[in-house]
Amino acid sequence: MLTIIDKYILKRYLATFSVMILLFIPIGIVIDVSEKVNKMLENKVPFTAIAVYYYDFTVYFANSLFPIFLFLSVIWFTSKLANNTEVIAILSSGISFTRFLRPYIMGASIVSVFVLLMGFFIVPSASEGFNNFRYTYLKGNGKAEMLGNNTNVYRQINDNDFIFVNSFNEESKTAFNFTLEHFEGEKLTYKITASRIKWDPKKKIYILYDYNKRTLGELNDKIEKDPEKKMAFKFELSDLTPVVYIAETLPLGKLIDFIDKERKRGSGNINIYLVVLYKKYSVPVSAFILTIIAVAVSSMKRRGGMGMNLAIGIAIAFSFVFFDKIFGTLAEKSTFSPFLAVWFPNIVFGILAVYLLRNAKR
Repeated sequence: MLTIIDKYILKRYLATFSVMILLFIPIGIVIDVSEKVNKMLENKVPFTAIAVYYYDFTVYFANSLFPIFLFLSVIWFTSKLANNTEVIAILSSGISFTRFLRPYIMGASIVSVFVLLMGFFIVPSASEGFNNFRYTYLKGNGKAEMLGNNTNVYRQINDNDFIFVNSFNEESKTAFNFTLEHFEGEKLTYKITASRIKWDPKKKIYILYDYNKRTLGELNDKIEKDPEKKMAFKFELSDLTPVVYIAETLPLGKLIDFIDKERKRGSGNINIYLVVLYKKYSVPVSAFILTIIAVAVSSMKRRGGMGMNLAIGIAIAFSFVFFDKIFGTLAEKSTFSPFLAVWFPNIVFGILAVYLLRNAKR
């Protein structure tokens, strides 16, 4: 059962966190507008598109900087409690430091569940709108950058079929130097090649130009040629080169299915997708770790007052974000384990939280 102190601290926890977000998001929007207004005017972006973009920006921005907002808000109101000697009064009444932490952990639980659900269902949609707007209106070579590397793509599309294309054009839905190899076990049974393969969205078929099919036989190979051949395959050309941020735009269930499909295809971007998946779980956990660190740092009076606590808090918060970004990028660009990269900041700062908590109890 919640006591008056529990309700008081929990209310301050949630209220300060909410106010912190409401204060910083307008500042972020103003800075973003000042940086992009010229591009928007130059490209004659519709007002409705801008309005939707800034809704997506708000969700995306709040989710990205959630650890900093949470950490600073806890530092802020706990420092005020300490400066007003309220923490000393609470602990002097016989309440242990662990018991004092209970409303903070409850607050962290509420925030982490909220962030977890947002990451599963709301953030992916906002991320898609945010990135689509940037690549459509704000980047000089937006479409090309959005598609990432679309040359020399080799993919396994199912247990038996492998596809290779030399290059792919998203706008025309056309791939060049197309090859499909079909295996039965470890034996190649037939191979299809074409100088071009184009997707016809109306008829839902593919058009192969300079079509050539070689079927391997025990004694003789069977060769079939056609200047233009219409065929149906169980894949889309756009699947060959998914947009660089596609993992961020998928809800949890679809993201897991997408990763399974890409893993079977031997995708070279699998680490990028795994980092996105693991962060959906690691970010909410960071709420507990940062809350404990913030309370341990700010629950005692310091000679520098609240300013000193905030300075320490800002240094720790930005160190956490720095670790998170560095190891996330390391996993995406190398063979470093995505799971370890995503959870490493939580492990390091979790150890720091235990150390600071033990000292705070003394």
